[in-house]
Amino acid sequence: MVLDAERWLELRRFRALRDAGLSVSEIARETGLNRRTVRKYLDAELSQAPQRVAQPRRPLAVEPFAHVIDAWLRAELLLKGTVIHDRLVQQYGFTGTYQRIKLYLQEARPRIAAELGIAPDQLAGLHRRFEVVPGAQAQVDWGDEGAILAHVGIAKVYSFHMVLSYSRDPFCCFTTSQDLAAFWDCHRRAFAHFGGVPAAIVYDRTKTVVRRHVAPGQAVPLHPEAVAFAGHYDFDIDVLAAYRPTGKGRVERQVTIVRDHVLAGRGFASIAEMDAAFAAWVPHRRARTHRTHGEVIGVRAARDHAALRPIPAKPYVVADRHLRHVGKDCLVAYAGNLYSVPARRVRHRQLVEIRTTAATVAIHATVADLDGNTLLATHQRAVGRGARIVDETHWDGLPDGHTRAVTTGEVTGTPQRRASRDTATGPLQALLTRAAAAQVTVAARPLSVYDQIAGTQPFTTARTNHLKDVSQ
Repeated sequence: MVLDAERWLELRRFRALRDAGLSVSEIARETGLNRRTVRKYLDAELSQAPQRVAQPRRPLAVEPFAHVIDAWLRAELLLKGTVIHDRLVQQYGFTGTYQRIKLYLQEARPRIAAELGIAPDQLAGLHRRFEVVPGAQAQVDWGDEGAILAHVGIAKVYSFHMVLSYSRDPFCCFTTSQDLAAFWDCHRRAFAHFGGVPAAIVYDRTKTVVRRHVAPGQAVPLHPEAVAFAGHYDFDIDVLAAYRPTGKGRVERQVTIVRDHVLAGRGFASIAEMDAAFAAWVPHRRARTHRTHGEVIGVRAARDHAALRPIPAKPYVVADRHLRHVGKDCLVAYAGNLYSVPARRVRHRQLVEIRTTAATVAIHATVADLDGNTLLATHQRAVGRGARIVDETHWDGLPDGHTRAVTTGEVTGTPQRRASRDTATGPLQALLTRAAAAQVTVAARPLSVYDQIAGTQPFTTARTNHLKDVSQ
């Protein structure tokens, strides 16, 4: 027989009590029911569960757009749900939530993957291996070495890495900045290390190469200085797609190798010592057989170096430019440091242009003088932050305090007054004689003189008694 839901629940409750060892009478007393009712439910069969009335299915908000989502998934199986939701809202006026898209993708991805003959999890974490010919490509990346030189006042050190893709021949140098000037100066040092320029260099979307980020599939706008530098040295810029670090896995691995073999367990006192440590390790690295291409790195690097393009005779120096205001103290702030400018050629709050390279900071006026010059000052670039680089000649003409004077208040008087002061004894008299007011002679007059001047009667005892009688 078929049981309704209420009776089925009662039956499960009675069976639990019966399994606990209670008799029919005890169950009846416990539940407040008749013992016949209890026995009726206990003797019933549990072969059938209660039938539930099927509720009509409500259509989902995402169903009208299912064919659009499926088409997108067939083109890119791992397309993110947030991207799909944004596109539906912008292009099709979708009013549902992201959670609806997320639930639909849980069913749609396996179905589309089965149609394409692949499984979604097979694509995650995989990439296509590629090899290049000698001299064709190099890869660049940064490494953060942290406070390795904090004991000498350098808060942070970065490592710049360039690896030739064909041979895996490495280059590394260390710097305290990742700005535009330092980045491209490291390139010049790498070209000198390899003896040439590769045909293409692979980058991620760093701000020193990419002017701004764009949506997937759109052309990446390059930084103007990156375009100028690449044009001067005749190499192509290859920017990876977003979130694809495996596209430059050779240099990613090299960052870890240098950190383990050159820096780990050692102490350094300067950037130069760190660069020297890497230069001393390079011959050992080139003598090893690489596990991927199976050749000695140095042997393969010789073919790689021979295929590189020549380095131009004239270097291209990238200058990072910024606008700053001159302070009242004739100092200009840049990157946490202060640099002086000539006081005779600037004014307070004047706008100046700072042009920085990896080694120098040049400060220029925005308007040329009568001779057509704009350069105000050039300084060596400070290391770290909090430094003040001042050329003392820049402060010529400013008050330096040499005309200021102080006095103790002593007054030179007649010989008699000096003699009386010298003969005074005692600490209190010695303190009083140091003040100029102690040398002033005060006249002593009776109080009646002031009464006559003011036109009042002198204050006497008789006048006081008279006022008392009047008040009574």
